[in-house]
Amino acid sequence: MFKDQIGKKSAKVKNIVERGVVKKFAEAIGDLHPIYYDEEVGEKSRYKKNIAPPTFPRVFDYGFIEGLHLPNKGLIHGEQSFHYNRPLFVGEEIYCYTTIKNYFEKKGSFGEMGFLVIENIGEDAAGKVIFSSTSTVIISEAVRKVLAK
Repeated sequence: MFKDQIGKKSAKVKNIVERGVVKKFAEAIGDLHPIYYDEEVGEKSRYKKNIAPPTFPRVFDYGFIEGLHLPNKGLIHGEQSFHYNRPLFVGEEIYCYTTIKNYFEKKGSFGEMGFLVIENIGEDAAGKVIFSSTSTVIISEAVRKVLAK
């Protein structure tokens, strides 16, 4: 169903690691470490500036992949992992895009399930990768039937 999407990627989208958004995100996840929002703490840190929480890239815009149409409802968020080459710095511009890494199907107790593996990547202005995250979207048999129509 989605095998023809493997290897496709979106165009890069510019995102900014905004101080206010970082603080709100940290509050929302219940991690109020001052390295995220207190400028004095950031300046005294080994990074010499504030950083964003590790899961902050969830708020970024990664663009869209032409021809990939997933419904807004009925998908299951499977696993997700993040890999960092360095932290995200408050105030910097990040260029993000998505790549479809894999699609496979498995039969389970709830019927035939589809597993779409997506990689999100964030780069600096020079094109150097800062982070990547891999997530698996599980597509239930009911959703697959709707999409097949």
